[in-house]
Amino acid sequence: MDTIKRIDSHQHFWKYNPKVHSWMNEDMNIIQRDFLPQDLKPLLDKAGIHGCVAVQASQTEEENDFLLSLASEHNSIEGIVGWVDLQSKDVSERIEFYTGHPKIKGFRHIIQDEPDIDFMLRPSFLNGISKLYEFGFTYDILIYPKHLPNAYTLAKSFPNQLFVIDHLAKPKIKEQEIKNWSRDIKKIASLENVHCKISGMVTEADWYNWKPENFTPYIETALEAFGVGRMMYGSDWPVCTLSSPYQNTYEIAKGFFSKLSEKEQEQIFGSNATLFYKLSKG
Repeated sequence: MDTIKRIDSHQHFWKYNPKVHSWMNEDMNIIQRDFLPQDLKPLLDKAGIHGCVAVQASQTEEENDFLLSLASEHNSIEGIVGWVDLQSKDVSERIEFYTGHPKIKGFRHIIQDEPDIDFMLRPSFLNGISKLYEFGFTYDILIYPKHLPNAYTLAKSFPNQLFVIDHLAKPKIKEQEIKNWSRDIKKIASLENVHCKISGMVTEADWYNWKPENFTPYIETALEAFGVGRMMYGSDWPVCTLSSPYQNTYEIAKGFFSKLSEKEQEQIFGSNATLFYKLSKG
């Protein structure tokens, strides 16, 4: 496992602001503070992980500036998933602008919080998605299980565009509901342009009483559906700390995938993210 760069494909940084980070409710007080690269680096080192992909946590271009500033100071940030208004009339110009910032690898919209379940199928949003491939950017899909049918329609409409599903589409692990999610995740996995992050699971479980085996049926289903070549490890730090320290979150994935060959583990813990996001291999 030491032959390649190991990557945490999904985590966040922020300087806490109650107005900007209004999604953090009263149950999330332990993450209502600053989380910065110097806080994450010791955790990555302990897990033997060399770098990370920082993902937007607020929907402004100022967030891109903030993450780019951090990346200029911290080599551990290998790439950034930022935000642009994909429904904007000048979306092409905004996306093209970020081709001048090589650390920006892709974009994301917090679709899970949109009241309109059909948000991602709006013509204006589809127009924005249609511009990403032209400029070489990926798209992270942040949704709940109920959104998977529309996500399938979206991804099928743009077969050349690379998509990755964040957090396995947040299955209801606490309730141990799997049937409908399993059906829909297998369907979207049939599209070769769709990848999946093994991330965010602990916050979908019972925060204080989960066991590693609670996650096994969901990871098994995802592995069967996507295969080794389209899965990547992510921590969702610091959000994961609502339910689990970084190391424990990492150990869930490490323990499950330990049954795979060393080559396959290298893919999930490094090379898949490196290829998907076009990260440096050095």
